[in-house]
Amino acid sequence: MAEPGRAGSGGAPPGDGQTPPGDGQTPPGDGQTPPPERAGAAKPDLLREDDDSCSDYGSRDKPGTALGRTVPDGNVLFPDIFHTEHLLFYERFKAYQDYILADCKASEVKEFTAEYLEKVLEPSGWQAIWRTNVFDVLVEVVDVEYSALKAVVQLSEPFLCDSRDSTFTLECMQELLELKERQLPLQELWVVYDESGEFDQTALAVEHVRFFYQCIWRTWDEEEEDDFDYFVRCVEPRLRLHYDIIEHRVPSGLAADYQNLLSQCEELYRKFIDVRNSISSSDSDSEEENVSMVEGLKLYEKIEHLKQKLKLIENPLLRYVFGYQKHSGSQAKGLRPTGTKVIHVVSSVMVASLLQSLLRDKLCPESCGEELEIQFHNDPLTAVNACYEGDSVIICPGRYVVDGMFCIADSVELEGYGLPDDIVIEKRGKGDNFVDCTGANIKISSLKLVQHDAVEGILNVHHGKTTLENCVLQCETTGVTVRTSAELVMKKSDLYGAKNFLDEHYDIPKITMVNNMIHNNEGYGVVLVRPAMPSDVKDTSAEITKGNTEPTQSGDGTARVEGLRQGLPECITDELELYEQAEISEQTEGNYEIANELGATSAKKSQMLKKRLSELGITEADENLMSQEMFVSIVGNQFKWNGKGSFGTFIF
Repeated sequence: MAEPGRAGSGGAPPGDGQTPPGDGQTPPGDGQTPPPERAGAAKPDLLREDDDSCSDYGSRDKPGTALGRTVPDGNVLFPDIFHTEHLLFYERFKAYQDYILADCKASEVKEFTAEYLEKVLEPSGWQAIWRTNVFDVLVEVVDVEYSALKAVVQLSEPFLCDSRDSTFTLECMQELLELKERQLPLQELWVVYDESGEFDQTALAVEHVRFFYQCIWRTWDEEEEDDFDYFVRCVEPRLRLHYDIIEHRVPSGLAADYQNLLSQCEELYRKFIDVRNSISSSDSDSEEENVSMVEGLKLYEKIEHLKQKLKLIENPLLRYVFGYQKHSGSQAKGLRPTGTKVIHVVSSVMVASLLQSLLRDKLCPESCGEELEIQFHNDPLTAVNACYEGDSVIICPGRYVVDGMFCIADSVELEGYGLPDDIVIEKRGKGDNFVDCTGANIKISSLKLVQHDAVEGILNVHHGKTTLENCVLQCETTGVTVRTSAELVMKKSDLYGAKNFLDEHYDIPKITMVNNMIHNNEGYGVVLVRPAMPSDVKDTSAEITKGNTEPTQSGDGTARVEGLRQGLPECITDELELYEQAEISEQTEGNYEIANELGATSAKKSQMLKKRLSELGITEADENLMSQEMFVSIVGNQFKWNGKGSFGTFIF
């Protein structure tokens, strides 16, 4: 079968539709499409079978329909309609990429859609249920206005209408259709089932149009930059997010935030359009018009801010970092009213030999210098929830399965009694973060944390300082996230399985990574996320240390070092020379790049602060005020087998 005129060369996404679409992987193909062939294009068969792609609906060569049917809701006995709302991700993806939108720009979406409909939509002879918020009515399609994406209809006989208001009589409906010139948007029509198979493609085409304008299209898209591929830039990420949400790969809180942001943006955009129209319709240069222009600019800025938030959530890598900053909000308890500190011992079964070992190694009053209060638990989550400021939790060997989230708001210490692989804490089910840290000084050591079927990160440091030592983190989503003004010290730990290991930069957090193994992560080993800084800032600073390895495919380790040398202070270039003398190879990039980027970001932050102080007339800044630069220690980390390499930077 010949391809349609606008067909793209990218092909269908891989898999059978069951592979998670939200994994951030781009389907095969370069996403580019050949120039449109306006003449001689054959009618695309969306139900075809071929060697590479087999639709669930079978082949049009077989007699009868290949689509299912469903009974409409309501009190009126409407005829059955085609069941098309259950389409899989890859089916919608392929339709939009290969048949409908291809490489069109935002301003060309309606034109491309109309051309697609001309090839697949039966112009007349089919029935549909016209659905609105207040009534459903059966109509018959007698023509299609392709360029307007509308169908010309008449009421079917006998007249069937289901409404919440009895005033919608035959006469009222006839009058309403006359006001609409008998033209209805295709997305408001549900095609009546026909077992012959003649209207299968019509039903699918209407479904694709309806889904696109309900779930993908935004009213402001046409005003966006028009020099990019609309499918790649907007359709694919929004489509993936839609399926991530309905298949529960996105936390319900994040999905709700996205819908709220979308509603706010749409409301502000409507107001902006009204203000803009009022200005354009006025020829005067009055004070009232000037006020309207100021109001319009304010609305525009708010809209742009909301649009950026929406785009961040649509990005599968960044949605957890920026889009969902809500956390448990647990309040610190502070010191226990009695002033005592408690050691919480966790063990599924306590035997005499284990208790004797604990008394010798951890619970001896002589070693602690004070009389101890000890509480026993069989669940680590219960133990953490019982903690006050200064308490500690000792977790004995065993495998513990928890359903909730560890919210650590006080300065407490969690310590495994033994090797990390012997003390395993598993989190089951989708939901919130595994460990949320907001305490001033939290220490976690000798534990193995394992995620299963997760939709959020394994460790999130919101505030304060968290030290992670000799731990194993088996991740599924974003791994570790360090948020505003927080501090992470990570030593001798093993992190793998994450989509990315993320360190977020609003205000610069303090990050120490020493002798860790960062491996087998889908994206980069470490992603540094920071705002764009002025390009004229040249000073950079970083503490670059030794003992760093990362297998890469770069062919020139020396060239890498020379690239890092540019713009660095003399003390740093001297230190780089020491590396060269030690025969720097292509396997030494990970720690270099991380330390260099963190140091450069810190210096830029400092320069921006100095500039602000200068503008305020403060020429000599207090050294304490200027000591906001981040001390970076990136030492002895190994980066292996990370999908995109050891290190990446996202600038927003």
